[in-house]
Amino acid sequence: MNQTLLIIDAQQELIDGNQEESPVFNKEQLIRNINKAIEKARESEVPVAFVRDLDVAEGKGGGFQVHNEINVPAKAKIFDKTATNSFHGTDLLNHLRSQLIEHVVVMGCKTQHCIDSVVRTATISGLDVTLVGDGHSTTDNEVLNAEQIINHHNSTLHGHYNVEHFSIVRNVEEDLFCPNHDSYR
Repeated sequence: MNQTLLIIDAQQELIDGNQEESPVFNKEQLIRNINKAIEKARESEVPVAFVRDLDVAEGKGGGFQVHNEINVPAKAKIFDKTATNSFHGTDLLNHLRSQLIEHVVVMGCKTQHCIDSVVRTATISGLDVTLVGDGHSTTDNEVLNAEQIINHHNSTLHGHYNVEHFSIVRNVEEDLFCPNHDSYR
C-alpha cells in the first residue's frame, strides 16, 4: 500500500507562538513525536510531505518555516496553502493521486482547524487516514482548553468515515505505517 506522512502547519511561529498567540499545548512533546514519526517513515521508506500556512508569520522569514527542531527529510515535499483546508488551492491531492497514495498519516497543528479539515477531506477524497493522536496540537480557545480540544477530536475522528474510507487514531509509538483500517471495515 502506498502511503505518506503528512505534517500540517508545523511551523516555527505557530508552534512557539508570538506576541498575539501562545505556544501550542505540549509543544515539546509535539516536536518529539513528529520527529519520531519522521524517523519511522524513513525506516519504512514512506515519503514525507509538509503543508505550510501562508498566514503564519505573513508567509515569510523564520517564523513561516517548518519548526527548526523538526528533522525535515531532504526529499520531503512542501506545499503552501492559503486556506484552513490543506487540499484547497494546493496541488496536494494531485500529488497524492500521482503517487498512488492510499493511506495518509496525519500530524501537526491546529487540531480543530487544519487537522480536522485535512482528515475529513482526505476520507472523502478516497484516502484512509491515520491521525496520530499524540501528534497534533492547538491552543486554548474561549470554550475549551487545548487538551480538551485534542481529546475531543481524537474521539470524534476515530472511526470517522465516508463509506469506503475512514480515519482511525493511533499514537506515535504504534506501527503507524502498517494500516489496520481493514480490521475495522
